[in-house]
Amino acid sequence: MSFDPTGKHLIAGEWVSGAGTFASEPASGPSHDFAMGTPELVDRAAKAAEEAFWSYGYSSRQERAAFLNLIAEEIEARGADITEIGTQETGLPAARLEGERGRTTGQLRLFAEHIEKGDYLDRRHDAALPDRKPAPRPDIKMVQRPIGPVAVFGASNFPLAFSTAGGDTAAALAAGCPVVVKGHGAHPGTGEIVAQAIDAARKALGLHPGVFSLVQGGDRSVGQALVQHPDIKAVGFTGSLGGGRALYDLCAARPEPIPFFGELGSVNPMFVLPEALNARAGEMGRGWAASLSMGAGQFCTNPGIAVVIEGESARSFIESAKSALSETGPQTMLTDGIAKAYRDGRDRIAASQGVQELLTSTCDLRNATPYLFETDGDTWLANHDLGEEVFGPLGLVVTVRDEDQMRAIARSLQGQLTCTLHMDAGDTELGRSLMPILERKAGRVLANGFPTGVEVVDAMVHGGPYPASTNFGHTSVGTLSIRRFLRPVSYQNIPDNLLPGDLR
Repeated sequence: MSFDPTGKHLIAGEWVSGAGTFASEPASGPSHDFAMGTPELVDRAAKAAEEAFWSYGYSSRQERAAFLNLIAEEIEARGADITEIGTQETGLPAARLEGERGRTTGQLRLFAEHIEKGDYLDRRHDAALPDRKPAPRPDIKMVQRPIGPVAVFGASNFPLAFSTAGGDTAAALAAGCPVVVKGHGAHPGTGEIVAQAIDAARKALGLHPGVFSLVQGGDRSVGQALVQHPDIKAVGFTGSLGGGRALYDLCAARPEPIPFFGELGSVNPMFVLPEALNARAGEMGRGWAASLSMGAGQFCTNPGIAVVIEGESARSFIESAKSALSETGPQTMLTDGIAKAYRDGRDRIAASQGVQELLTSTCDLRNATPYLFETDGDTWLANHDLGEEVFGPLGLVVTVRDEDQMRAIARSLQGQLTCTLHMDAGDTELGRSLMPILERKAGRVLANGFPTGVEVVDAMVHGGPYPASTNFGHTSVGTLSIRRFLRPVSYQNIPDNLLPGDLR
C-alpha cells in the first residue's frame, strides 16, 4: 500500500503522538497502530480552534470557498490511497468508497458555491425612520454570523461523507467555524489521510493551523472532554441513539449549554397503499429487498418497516421480498461491534411475542445476511420495542386490517428520518389522509421510491423529530446544514465601516 499511516493526531498543524496506542481492526489487510486520544489533546485542539476563530471567523466567503474547493482537490489527489485503506478498514467495496468520495468532494464544492452566492446569510435591513412619531426608528441590519469552534464526531457507516471532511465539517468550515474532529475508531487510517488533505489545503492558503484538528481514538473521556470544553460552541454527531443521547445530555449540562446536532437513526417505515399493492406487489417487494440489503443495511435511511393491508397482494409482496432477500449473500459489516448489535437486534425481534420469522440465515462475526419477520397491526401497536432500529439488513412487515389501522400505525411512530408512500392514482384519498401524520413524524416524505440515497441539494432535509435527530429544525445534509453553525446578529445604528463585510 502506498499510504502508510503515521498513526498520529493532527493538532493545530502538528502531527503528534498520544499516551499509548490502539490497533485498528480492518476487515482485510494489515492492522496499524494509532495514537490514543486524551483530554489533554482535546484541550490543545479546542484552544487552537478558538484562537483560529479570530481570523477564520472573520474571513470572507470567497476565502472560505477557496478552502473548501482546495480540500476537495486534495482529497481527489489521494483518491486511490483513500479507496485502498478505506476498503481494508471497513469492508465496503471499492465502488462504494469511490462513490462516497465523489459525494464528499461534491458537497464541499456545493457548499463553496452556496456561500459565495450569500443567500444563506438571510441579510435584512430596516432603514431608519427619523421622522416617525411618536418615536423615531433606528437603522437596523441583521446577518447570520459564525458561532465559534465546532466539534464533529466521525460516523462509522460513512468513513468519508459523514466523517473527517464530511457534511458536518464542510458545513462548519463554510460557516466560518474551526473544527475539531473526533475520529471514529472503525476507520482511523481513512481519517488520517483525509486530515492530511485538509491540512495541505490549509497550508497552501496560509490559514491559522487551529482551523482544523483530528483527535483519534480514546475512551469515553475524550468525547466527554470535547463536548464539555468551554471553547466548543456546537457539536455535530451521527451515530447510535445511546451514544448520541449521552453526549446531548452532557452538552445540556454544561455551565454554558450548547446545541447538539445529533442524527441518531430511524426505521424509515414504508406504507404500501392498496391500489399500488394490487398492481405492483412483486415489483415493490423486490425493490424493498434491494434497498433493505444495500450496503448490508448500514444506512441510516434503511427502510426497515413495511406496512401493508392484509390480503392476497400482501402475501405476494412478502413472498417477493423473501425470495429476493434469500438470494442476498453474506456482506461484511463495518465493525465487530455493529455485527454484534445486529445479531442482538435480530434476537430481540425474533423473541417478541406475535412476531413470525419468515427468513432465517446466519450472521457470523462481521458477515451479515438478511432476516425477514412479520407481525400484525395489533402486535405492533402493543409493543413499542418493534419500532426500535436494528442497524443491518433486517426487515419487518406489519400487516394491518384496514386503512384505519394503517393510520393508527402511522400515528404510533416515533420521529423518523424518512417515511415513504407507495401509491397509485386510486390511493390518493388514503395518501392524503396519511400525509399530515407523516410530515409530523419525518424530515423527508417520499412517494414511490426508496429512501436509501440522500441527495446533497438545497432542498434536502436529513433529520426529523426525536429520536431521528436531536434538533428537528435543522438538517445534516444539504446547504441548509450550514445554518446550524450560524446565529443571527442585529446591528443598530452601527457605522458602515464597523459592520461585517457581508453587510457593507
